[in-house]
Amino acid sequence: MRANAYLSDMTFPHDDMTAQFLLPDRPVVGRLVRLGDTADEVLSRHAYPEPVANLLGEALALAALVGGSLKFDGRLIVQAQGDGPVSYLVVDYDTDGSLRGYCKFDPDRVAAASQGFVRPGAEALLGQGAFVMTVDRGEDMGRTQGAAPIQGETLALCAETYFNQSEQLPTRVVLGVAKVDGKWRAGGVMIQLIAPDDLRGSTEEAWDHARAIVNTLAEDELTDPKLSTEALLFRLFHEDGVRLLPGKPLAAQCRCSQERVEGMIRSFEPTAVAEMVEPDGQVHVTCEFCSRTYQVSPTEVGASA
Repeated sequence: MRANAYLSDMTFPHDDMTAQFLLPDRPVVGRLVRLGDTADEVLSRHAYPEPVANLLGEALALAALVGGSLKFDGRLIVQAQGDGPVSYLVVDYDTDGSLRGYCKFDPDRVAAASQGFVRPGAEALLGQGAFVMTVDRGEDMGRTQGAAPIQGETLALCAETYFNQSEQLPTRVVLGVAKVDGKWRAGGVMIQLIAPDDLRGSTEEAWDHARAIVNTLAEDELTDPKLSTEALLFRLFHEDGVRLLPGKPLAAQCRCSQERVEGMIRSFEPTAVAEMVEPDGQVHVTCEFCSRTYQVSPTEVGASA
C-alpha cells in the first residue's frame, strides 16, 4: 500500500463540494462531486416524479464536475431537449459554486414510460434530441457551445460522447442519484486522459487501467452520506496512489432577482405588459428554477396599469 494513497484530513467536506484529484504516476486527471443539501433543495422545488428528479440530479452532478474545472469566472450550462416525456432540462453552474436546475415534463408521458421493472433513463425520458454544453465567459468573451446526440440511459454516456467527439478527449463519467433518509443526494466521478507527448509516450495502457478501476464504482457509493470523499478515493486508487486537491463548496442558488424580472418586463411593449396584468393590478412572474414569485407594478416598468 502506497503511503500517499490516502489523505487523512478528516475535516475535508464530503458533501456539497467538487474537487480535483490526480494519479501521480499516470497521465490521468479526475474530478469528484458530492451533493447533499444542494441536490435536495433543487430537486425538491418542484413535484418531480422520481425518474425526472433522478435525471435532473444527474445533470446537477455533471454540471458541477465539468464546471468545476473552469479556470475563469463564468458559467457552464448543461441542457438536453428532445421529443420524449421530458422535453427540456437545464442546469446552470456558476464558477462561484452556485447551482440551479429545472426540467419541463409531461406527467402522463412520464408515468407511461415508468411502467415496468426498470426506471427509465435519459434516452427513454428525453427521446430523440440533443445534449448541449455551453460555456459562458461573460459579455466580453461570448459563448462557446458543443452538442452530442442523446444516447444511452444516463447523462454520463451523453457527456462521454460529447467529450470524445467534440474535443477528442477520452473521458469516463459515473453519476449517481438516490434518496437517502428522505433527502435527495447526488454524486459523480469523471476521469480524463492527459494528451500523450514525446516524454510520456503511449498512454493507452494507463487509460485502460484507470478506466477499469472507475468502472468498479457503484452509484450508491457516490450517494452514501457515511462514506467520506477520501475513503471513496482510497477504495478506488489505494494501489496506485491518489492526490486529492482542495475542494470547492457548492450551493443551490438561483440567479433570479426583482431587478432581473423588472428588466425582462421592460423589454416588452407596453401593450404586451398590459396583457400580463392580473386582477390585483400587478404582473406576477414565477421563476421556473426556484419557484419564487415576483410582483411587479406596471407603472414601475413604464407601462400603465
